[in-house]
Amino acid sequence: MFPEFTLSEKYVSQYPGVGFGLTLISGCSDVEKPQEFKAYKKKHLRKMRKRETLTQITRRIDTYADFFQSFGYPCPLVKHLKRTVNSGFPQYALFVDAHFMAEMCAGILVAVTDFDRIDGKLTLDVASKGEICAGMGRREFVLKENEIVLRDEKDIVCVLCQGADEKTRVTGTTSNVLFYAYAVPGIDTTFIREGLTLAAETVAELGGGKIESVEVYCKP
Repeated sequence: MFPEFTLSEKYVSQYPGVGFGLTLISGCSDVEKPQEFKAYKKKHLRKMRKRETLTQITRRIDTYADFFQSFGYPCPLVKHLKRTVNSGFPQYALFVDAHFMAEMCAGILVAVTDFDRIDGKLTLDVASKGEICAGMGRREFVLKENEIVLRDEKDIVCVLCQGADEKTRVTGTTSNVLFYAYAVPGIDTTFIREGLTLAAETVAELGGGKIESVEVYCKP
């Protein structure tokens, strides 16, 4: 069990050497605020807040912010980092919390989704100007030329600079959870693997799931 995935020719032409990653954890449950999660978070928060580590994370997030700005959007990672440094990781439920931990500890952009709601294979692609897709909360996204998008065989399921869709959103019944991570120019795939591995190990340990694989894709 693992999604079939490709990088489109248009993506590789526009963003050579810019990677992407996926990890699937099967048979897990989205535990709400598990008690043992508190100590787990504290351990990773201490590592993240170390001066040298935090400096590197901040630099990577600044790289994402510059990329977002090139399309005219603010980068949510900037606010997330400030909040995490000041107040710690947020507390929602396991899948979403693991997603935030992966982002903040690796300094990358991560999304979490219900694998069973994806229609067919996934393709990382670039948008054409004026394409329209549905975002979370029934928002309408109007896309700009060369925005990075993730497509399944029916829809755009996520726009890097604007957000994910409603269709693949995780819920209380999600049992097969897929995390994916975008690089942007200047972000090494090492950090994509690092963040996805943390998300996968967190969910497997605390949600009782099995890590099917952690895969990173990149073409020069």
